[in-house]
Amino acid sequence: MHIHILGICGTFMGGLAALAREAGHRVTGCDANVYPPMSTQLEALGIDLIEGYGADQLDLKPDLFVVGNVVTRSSEGRFPLMEAILDAGLPYTSGPQWLAEHVLQGRHVLAVAGTHGKTTTTSMLAWILEAAGLAPGFLIGGVPQNFGVSARLGGGRYFVIEADEYDTAFFDKRSKFVHYRPRTAVLNNLEHDHADIFPDLAAIETQFHHLVRTVPPSGRLVVNAREESLQRVLGRGCWSEVQRFGARKEEPGALRARGEPTSFDVLRGSLKVGHVSWELLGEHNQLNALAAIAAAEHVGVDPEAAATALCGFKSVRRRLELRGEVRGIKVYDDFAHHPTAIHTTVDGLRRRIAPAERILAIFEPRSNTMKLGTMKAQLPWALEEADLSFCNQDGLTWDAREALAPLGDQAVVGASVDDLVRLVVAAAKPGDHLLCMSNGGFGGIHEKLLAALK
Repeated sequence: MHIHILGICGTFMGGLAALAREAGHRVTGCDANVYPPMSTQLEALGIDLIEGYGADQLDLKPDLFVVGNVVTRSSEGRFPLMEAILDAGLPYTSGPQWLAEHVLQGRHVLAVAGTHGKTTTTSMLAWILEAAGLAPGFLIGGVPQNFGVSARLGGGRYFVIEADEYDTAFFDKRSKFVHYRPRTAVLNNLEHDHADIFPDLAAIETQFHHLVRTVPPSGRLVVNAREESLQRVLGRGCWSEVQRFGARKEEPGALRARGEPTSFDVLRGSLKVGHVSWELLGEHNQLNALAAIAAAEHVGVDPEAAATALCGFKSVRRRLELRGEVRGIKVYDDFAHHPTAIHTTVDGLRRRIAPAERILAIFEPRSNTMKLGTMKAQLPWALEEADLSFCNQDGLTWDAREALAPLGDQAVVGASVDDLVRLVVAAAKPGDHLLCMSNGGFGGIHEKLLAALK
């Protein structure tokens, strides 16, 4: 089968493309924004990429068009290919639907949902199952360093998937994860996000409960005990076993951590069942580890073996990834874009470096939620641990200077990526850590900074 994927360079659709190619299908695709690491991965697989959404792509005559949720009905002519598909009455489907029918059917699906930590926790879970010899398939919204690819079919009955609550497609407004029908589902945390789709937190809780409804009686829900929003979700009805994790004090049956983030015991109640020593920072990664261990236990991996596997976990690309160092100045790349994730990332780096060293936080409010300005009031809190903060104003309809005013002289706003590079380089000095945060390519700012610093 020849499938042509619209929006192929998104992390989800790019992973789907890799799975389809591995399954023997001919795969082509198009996107408006082609940037690494996904473009590099797709080209290495021999998948032809087309820039833009021109209607002339109908001439490829694929058997099926798979439509990413970046595609909309647009009177401005942004997606002429989609309009041509509809006019011609050609077959099309969504990415999650294609995945459910062609990859997930008949497999034990382990799905990881949550506002934050999905990519890292999914990567941890896949690595635990790999270390246990279960050869899992997976689809992850990033590139785990233990595997080097974001997706593979795997050789066993288990499939691990990052379960996003964002909508499926312009013609299917359900959350992606309702298509996956997991037997093991991780509910890692839940905050308001995707303000372009969900008006409030209650609307997202409804979607999470739709996911809970799909888990069978013999399934397992792995739930963060600290999240009141998740307790409300379960309060609407629950028909599966629940394994809680992250309780702040001893709780019968629940998993919790004792010790520092880089070296901690895994406890069930008061009983030690494993130990993790690694280089990952932050309490959030302890919680991610507990979630992965609890999910892996549901498919027969002992918590002690799971914890041992995590000692060899190497994190994910674009999670505090060091991109280079010039004159003693380090440049990092991180995927953080929600205020909570920004705060967690900056705080994690702060705990790693020497007290006298500075953090220059450079961020791009690129997600739809941040572009709308829904959470702009949280940005000063998100950046409070940074010594200086630099924001890209380009593309925003709200005033970044006004939003960051509580930070005073610690906040600088640039009109473009190139303007930001100039401002950052003027302020940087040896020993500084330049932390670039965006859920996109950020205009190649990492390489531009490294070049300018030379």
